[in-house]
Amino acid sequence: MQIRLLFWLMVGLLSACAPVAEHRSQLDNIYQRNSLRVGLLHGPTSYYIGIDGPTGFEYELAQNLARKLDVELHLFPSYHLDELLQKLDTGQVDFIAGGLTLTPQRLNRYRAAPAYRWISELLVFRQGDDWPRSMDHITEPIVVIQDSSHAQTLDRLSNDYPNLRWLQRKDLDADDVLQLVVDGKIPYTLTDSNQLAINRRFSPSLSIGFTVTDNQPVGWLLAANNDDSLLTVLIEFFGSIYQSGELITLEDRYFGHVSQFDYVDTLQYIAAIDHTLPAYKDLFVQYAGELDWRLLAALAYQESHWDPKARSPTGVRGLMMLTLPTAQQMGVNSRLDPEQSIRGGSRYLHRLVSRVPERIIMPDRLWFALASYNVGWGHVEDARILTQRDGADPDKWLEVKQRLPLLRQKAVYQHTKYGYARGDEAVTYVENIRRYYDTLLWTDEKQQAEQRLELQRLRLTEQLPTDIEPLSEQQTTTPPGVER
Repeated sequence: MQIRLLFWLMVGLLSACAPVAEHRSQLDNIYQRNSLRVGLLHGPTSYYIGIDGPTGFEYELAQNLARKLDVELHLFPSYHLDELLQKLDTGQVDFIAGGLTLTPQRLNRYRAAPAYRWISELLVFRQGDDWPRSMDHITEPIVVIQDSSHAQTLDRLSNDYPNLRWLQRKDLDADDVLQLVVDGKIPYTLTDSNQLAINRRFSPSLSIGFTVTDNQPVGWLLAANNDDSLLTVLIEFFGSIYQSGELITLEDRYFGHVSQFDYVDTLQYIAAIDHTLPAYKDLFVQYAGELDWRLLAALAYQESHWDPKARSPTGVRGLMMLTLPTAQQMGVNSRLDPEQSIRGGSRYLHRLVSRVPERIIMPDRLWFALASYNVGWGHVEDARILTQRDGADPDKWLEVKQRLPLLRQKAVYQHTKYGYARGDEAVTYVENIRRYYDTLLWTDEKQQAEQRLELQRLRLTEQLPTDIEPLSEQQTTTPPGVER
């Protein structure tokens, strides 16, 4: 609202001493139509449809800007950058937000808002294949998306590596090309470091050969013209959210938990989703309450790896690894009974969520509750007090998780109410659950999509007229579970 009022004040002052311009500025047009039109690239690093609707790092950034301008946000999502660039060229969108690398070729054609992230471009291959350690070891063409930053990088590198070969595919997006590597259909591709960090949670066989380019700036693209009105606002916007900590908080929400990668653990977890989880899934769904059942399942995996007979040296037991006093408070008679354990663990987590001050918004509210499940609410409160004493925000998980490890230090914990705690383990605990949750979310939604497609196929099969002659034996095969 402040930006909008300032803008109209400037317009009023200028109009009093100058003739009316024939063409309104881009910012003027945004206010006139009361909407910010943003081109967004589909993908896990920018924009996608989650369980509660549209979400993503770039999406939330655009939302924040629209709120600051006090206008509505109109989205123009696409899987293809060339489609968005065409919309930008024709003025259908005000800018493109898609985690785009600001390559020299793009900056020659467009203008850019201030860079807000930096990424590395990595050569990726499949785990188990020959490890290419440099461009000199590349023996087959590198497959990349057409007109992508990666294609532009390879074009520049060809000056130094005249034998370098690559193929550009227009029909793929970033996730598609990585899946081709996983399936062994292509040997190599280039990808951005943040894209790989997210995809390795679902596809742990993706391996890094080497870094191709480092510290590449990422930013929003604007049309190349002499209108500085929107660019000026974007400069102020990114400077403001950087200074306030909003930008780093948003980065932590989407990427803070994926920086660490454990190949063996990820592989075991994906296998457990297929083979172990089905035995308990209905119970997680039944007792999830106000939470997503997949979060409850991720918590249980962190606690016990879905082993109903799990036991720790400290005496916590069962799928949800409840202490005996907690189990008694939650009405659990047998911690080794999966249903009782899941029901009790869910009740306990809900109680912890309710203890977190209501002013703390999701998802931070949930991360505080999960840390409390591990280390106790008292120790989390101690860390929040330390955060406040440091002049940081005690209601932000990003800030508090930096102080929790201090509870191991005698010079610190002897002055806290609840004393010593393994706060660093609580931080790792929460970040692990976040990774497990994301992986399970992706896996479950993929399974649901496949089931919907199969159901549609079966319905089409059942609706075929019986007097049409089959074209082949394969087309006459009855799908499992379908009666003729």
